[in-house]
Amino acid sequence: MPIYDSSSESENEITPRGKLFGRQRPMHAILGGGKVADVLLWRNPKVSAALLTAVTTIWFLFEVVEYNFVTLLCHISITAMLAIFIWCISADYFGWKRPMIPQLLSDQAAFSEVVYFFHWRFNQFLQKLLHIASGNDPVNFFLVIISLYVLSVIGSCFDFVNLLFIGLVSMETLPYLYTRYEDEVDYHAGQMTRKGSKVYKRFLNKIPRGTVKEKKHS
Repeated sequence: MPIYDSSSESENEITPRGKLFGRQRPMHAILGGGKVADVLLWRNPKVSAALLTAVTTIWFLFEVVEYNFVTLLCHISITAMLAIFIWCISADYFGWKRPMIPQLLSDQAAFSEVVYFFHWRFNQFLQKLLHIASGNDPVNFFLVIISLYVLSVIGSCFDFVNLLFIGLVSMETLPYLYTRYEDEVDYHAGQMTRKGSKVYKRFLNKIPRGTVKEKKHS
């Protein structure tokens, strides 16, 4: 006997579409609601562009130029020290203003917020993964299994630096693109979720179930 009838499927079709992954808070709040969220959503375009440029430059030096990490670190330090030295000497000679350390690099609160953001997101990811693995959300369970398998295949085609670069670029672009095209993404994601739920229900209905025989008492 089927577990789900056709009325449940018709109800799914008229159900109003919700947000992606069932979220109820704005994207800015989900990302932490602080300076990190402002950077990821490009609310501070200069910092976001500088971070994306820096990540791309580091990837280019490691993968294309094939720099060694220690060599690259030493060359960057030498270049920075020479630039600051020349700047300071020129400032004393011409009466210019000496270079100041950027506030973002000297602000301890900014670093603490970045560390807290990644720690909080990691805990959220583990809680969600354990919730799905416990069988509470069968549709997302299969989606996670398929996604992890696809990610493992992709990971076999790239090295760690390339995967890290792709992950960082995705973190800085996907949230911004989602907030810009939120309605379109939510609509198509809702359609895919409903179709996946229907396929899962039909799969359960095709599983044969035997009748439970009553034990005979002597």
